[in-house]
Amino acid sequence: MHTALENVPSSVTSPTADSLLNQLTALERQSPKNNAVVVGLYGVPGSGKTFLLSQLKQSLGSEHFAFYEGSEMIATLIPGGLDAFQGLEEPEKHRWREIAIENIGKECAKNRQVAVVAGHFMFWSEKEVEFPVHTANDLLIYTHILYLDVPPQLVAQRRLDDTKRRRPSISADHLQKWQQAEKTQLRDLCRRHGILYTLVPSHLTPLSKILTLLHDFRHHTEEYNLLQAEKRLGEVLIAGQGQLETVLVMDADRTLAAEDTGALFWKRLSRSLQAMPEECPLKSLFSSSLGYSYAAFRQATLLYEETANDQEFDDLTQDVASAVTMYPEFVSLLQMAAKQKHVGAVIISCGLRRVWEKVLEREGLSETVKVIGGGRIADGFVVTAAVKAALVARLQDKHQLYVWAFGDSPLDLPMMGKADESIVVVGEERNRSKTMDMALMDAINNDGLRARQAVLPRHASPRLDTTRLPLVQLTGQKFVDSILCRRSQHASVQVLHATEKSAAKLIMTPMRDANVAGPSLRGAHRKAGRYLATEFLADVLGIEEYSIPHVQGHDTKGYRLSHERQTLIVALMRGGEPMALGVNDVFPLATFVHAKEPDEMLHHLQGRSNIVLVDSVVNSGKTVVQFVQYIRSLHPTIRIVVVTGVAQAESISNIERALPRERRLSLIALRLSANKFTGKGTTDTGNRLFNTTHLP
Repeated sequence: MHTALENVPSSVTSPTADSLLNQLTALERQSPKNNAVVVGLYGVPGSGKTFLLSQLKQSLGSEHFAFYEGSEMIATLIPGGLDAFQGLEEPEKHRWREIAIENIGKECAKNRQVAVVAGHFMFWSEKEVEFPVHTANDLLIYTHILYLDVPPQLVAQRRLDDTKRRRPSISADHLQKWQQAEKTQLRDLCRRHGILYTLVPSHLTPLSKILTLLHDFRHHTEEYNLLQAEKRLGEVLIAGQGQLETVLVMDADRTLAAEDTGALFWKRLSRSLQAMPEECPLKSLFSSSLGYSYAAFRQATLLYEETANDQEFDDLTQDVASAVTMYPEFVSLLQMAAKQKHVGAVIISCGLRRVWEKVLEREGLSETVKVIGGGRIADGFVVTAAVKAALVARLQDKHQLYVWAFGDSPLDLPMMGKADESIVVVGEERNRSKTMDMALMDAINNDGLRARQAVLPRHASPRLDTTRLPLVQLTGQKFVDSILCRRSQHASVQVLHATEKSAAKLIMTPMRDANVAGPSLRGAHRKAGRYLATEFLADVLGIEEYSIPHVQGHDTKGYRLSHERQTLIVALMRGGEPMALGVNDVFPLATFVHAKEPDEMLHHLQGRSNIVLVDSVVNSGKTVVQFVQYIRSLHPTIRIVVVTGVAQAESISNIERALPRERRLSLIALRLSANKFTGKGTTDTGNRLFNTTHLP
């Protein structure tokens, strides 16, 4: 914040812009900003800030917006007005500038208005060093900055023609150097402080475009962004409402094709402008402290807006789309899915929506595959990793759909973690995300991700290994059938039992013997747990390979439960404990806990891949339903397996009725029983296990 006076006394000693930049670097980028949206209008003197401010005030009115000249705000605050301010030493001026912007922020937060503030970043007389006049408070309070990027020759002429204020003569060459210094430093500072920044060539940009930006700034928050993305998802689903059972959710760049359309866009643009930036602007943006945040993707949208008008943007996206070749495997898969009314497909991309719409149109898929993405303010939202995950969860929870997720990068891992089935698309090494391997390992080891990989083209090497990420062929019949199969609108609990097996008959004999109780019965239940874990549970959850030392001195292959360390064994108290201990004997790396009530599992569910609920008997299924519902409220897609000695046949239908559309639940029983008898007292299994048959 500053006065509009351009002449700075040469006697004033000031830090250079570089030293102030270093000083400001120490500030917290994520410092809490004022609740108000505060938009700065910046540009060298003569670029038209005051004129634009007047136009905006006339067009927008004062209900939702408030307009400020920095010098006028200072004049209202300091006794004696601007004359008194001009007589102050520089440190005092600096403090008044800080107070002025702070007051603007507070005033607009109180009135729930968007502040639009005309300001200066620095002063720079032709024979002096640059003199920065921005403050630390500016970087805390501004949420957006529009920089009026007017040709220096035009600015110089405007200054000469200005009859309302005295402006010193400055050459166009110096104005250009001044502008470049401001633009470079502002872009860097804004990224470090979470301020959205864009260039506005106001001499070419229609007022309506600037008004659109300000209306967007007024409404747009991360919450609003998600609501808009969810609205778009709803529009996509309308066509198949009531028929869809399965949805394929796909990332686009480097998933459906080898190309990165964002990088292609900027290459095409630089070619058309005959100017090649040192590095891709997107790469520079996402490698900044903004990372891949909501703010970063909003900033990317502003980069696209400042680079090309709507027609130029559409022409460029057409050029980019013509350079994209979809993997034939995906084209084939999507063509097969298009023939099924119960299977839908949607692209959810952090990249450019228009590019992928044009690619799909060329492939004849635009009617059946829709795109959720951004790239322009008019799209209304940006797609982040969190948005992808939220939309997958919405497909499952609100629309009750079975979701397959396909992606290639760390930005896709949150949605793949939510999805019912996840496929990591692995391209040729030169085109792959360089950070994906480490992120994948972390997701598998710590977040419980269960995924497979599709290598495209087929000669490319797989990621990690094919034990942790098994290979699939996208056009293989078995894989295609698993996607296109009809999914029951009701729950389908996978039931496995050993009722007629000889081994089971031997194991269950002491468990049914009325003369066996206490430690002997607990031992029999523990033995049953070992058997069920080995015979059935290993197949249901899968096994993984690892290296073990051989007795002959070399390493050989060993096997353990897939994601064993991320498996939670829950002994449902008290009857489930002995059998659960048997399961744990077979899978010693798994975590073992006791639970009488579902919420007793709360602190143990984070980062799990599998939950194994163990009870001695499943009578009505009521307890199983309570535990599964609780787990699902916290983790919609985790694999749950119930292990029991005896399951009454009727309990299975009870569970399916209580858990509609549950598809990741299995029940393993030593035997199924048509006997509806429920034990009490001397016949209660829990009492027999612990010699408490005297209890009712």
